[in-house]
Amino acid sequence: MKKKTLSIFKVSLLICSALATQVSCSSSSSKENNTEKPIALPVYTVVKSNATTIKDYLGTIEGKVNVEVRPQVEGLLQEIYVDEGSFVQKGQKLFKVDPSTYQENLNNMVATEQVARAKLKNAQLEVDRLKPLVQNDVISDVKLASAKSDYQVAKATLDQAIAAVRSAQISKDFTVITAPVSGYIGRIPKRIGNLVSKGDKEPLTYLSDIQEVYVYFSMNESDFLYFSKAQAKKDSIEGKKYDQNQKLVFPEVTLVLADGEEYAKKGVVDAVNGQINRTTGAISLRATFQNNDNILRSGSSGTLKIAEVKKDVLQIPQIAINELQDKTFVYILDQNNKVQRRNIQISGKSKGNYIVNSGLKENDRVITSGFDKLTDGSVVTPILQK
Repeated sequence: MKKKTLSIFKVSLLICSALATQVSCSSSSSKENNTEKPIALPVYTVVKSNATTIKDYLGTIEGKVNVEVRPQVEGLLQEIYVDEGSFVQKGQKLFKVDPSTYQENLNNMVATEQVARAKLKNAQLEVDRLKPLVQNDVISDVKLASAKSDYQVAKATLDQAIAAVRSAQISKDFTVITAPVSGYIGRIPKRIGNLVSKGDKEPLTYLSDIQEVYVYFSMNESDFLYFSKAQAKKDSIEGKKYDQNQKLVFPEVTLVLADGEEYAKKGVVDAVNGQINRTTGAISLRATFQNNDNILRSGSSGTLKIAEVKKDVLQIPQIAINELQDKTFVYILDQNNKVQRRNIQISGKSKGNYIVNSGLKENDRVITSGFDKLTDGSVVTPILQK
């Protein structure tokens, strides 16, 4: 009985020893599995450098000369000599208002002038007749003075009649409306037989000289201050004295048309409004473009692109950026090559990079790919990128 009990005890010891060995091996294996191997990922070292950013501004295109063509007299529209979209030369006939009323008025004024001339001639004859009679003491000086007064009245009446003829002639000439400048005809809302007058809400048409065009756009105060400070710094370096009348010099501007293509010629910002709009916080500017090929038309729109050069700013590749809801963050490596998530703020783009406003400092190492493999505290073997 004692031998049997001893045998059972030995078997129990063997089983316990085996279980202990198994648990020990399992624990050792688990420790090995929990030890993560470093992941090799590309890393970008943050440095300061100059960045060129492109700012977009929506603009409206207008011809350098954009004239409203309106009638100067009232009447029925009798002739339309041009078609919408036609190019006309300065002085070319555009419209004709029925001139019959103005012709009759001119005829009346001419007749009145002729009567006035005849009266002036009679007054002159009367003066000439009375002069010798007064000299020979046949009549008194009073009659001659009265005759001379009548002559002056007749002369003034003639001057009035001549002025009335000129006025009537001008009104008649206004019945033919000519082009005040060379350019392209816009829409013509009126038709032959319509009554027109200079008090109409709509002009007869618009005439645009588009050999050179203006593009009007607005810029926020922050951007405007950037260009103002850059100009002041440039003037200081070049030794120029500050002058309130000195123009602010902008870089050349590029115009992107409605079809997404860039206009072939560069423009120049040549006018700046004197005040900032208090409601919008923006200032109005004007850029001028040559348009010899007549591609640009008044009323069109486009996007102006202006380059800004920012010196000594932090930049990181766009591919390093991660976004979650309204937050932007990157993964960086600490001194032990462990991963940390860092929230950042960006202030613009420069080619394939983002300009970092806050959240990073020079020489920080930013991971640029493999984000799905990362968690805070992960160990990474960095592959440095330039």
